Amino acid sequence: MFRLSLLLLASLFCSCAYASETRVKDMLQKNYPQIGKIEKVNKTSILGLYEIVTRDQLFYTDEKAQYLINGNIYELKTMRNLTEERARQLFTVDFNGLPFELAIKKVKGDGKRKMAYFSDPNCVYCKKLEHELRNMDNVTLYMFLYPLFQGSDEKVKAVWCSKDQVKAWDDLMLNNVQPLAGACEAPSAKVLELGRKLNLTGTPALIFADGVVVPGYVPAPELEKALNGTLGR
Repeated sequence: MFRLSLLLLASLFCSCAYASETRVKDMLQKNYPQIGKIEKVNKTSILGLYEIVTRDQLFYTDEKAQYLINGNIYELKTMRNLTEERARQLFTVDFNGLPFELAIKKVKGDGKRKMAYFSDPNCVYCKKLEHELRNMDNVTLYMFLYPLFQGSDEKVKAVWCSKDQVKAWDDLMLNNVQPLAGACEAPSAKVLELGRKLNLTGTPALIFADGVVVPGYVPAPELEKALNGTLGR
């Protein structure tokens, strides 16, 4: 009887939580359509806040849906960025489902660890990332050449059409050696379409084997953690 009572209480709590989440979602969607389509609303354990999940962003609101918070929540004791950790969970992609035929593949060491990344040859932080990756070992890298900057198209085409794509890319990004003009057809349009589908608005953009997407430059120590699946721990 006691066990049954506990089950009933648990069921009632879940129903109430679901009802409050649905109510908050309905209020926001009805009164503030400019937020865009809301995928999920989840009650958090922090200050009674609700997390609002759109297609590519994470917000917070109060139980009356009067305020919208766009920012990071930190746990001060450990300085963990709880918002960033949660976003990584929410916005993962199917790594093995990526069209790797559109990427340049580089294997270092045993190639056991895996990472894909979108990079532009005219992006300063992309070049900085390459210098960090130069010292990484035992990793397979899939480089999607993502020409967002002006003048990047021709460089991407030249690299893609090179006999040794990896060498041409490394020479360009690490030593500023321009490859000869390309005469083949590079899959730039398909890569750009893929980036838009993944909501990638800048470079570099990194995707790790666990599906976690990390936008922007990442220094070597954090790269090692991400490659080992321990980023954020």
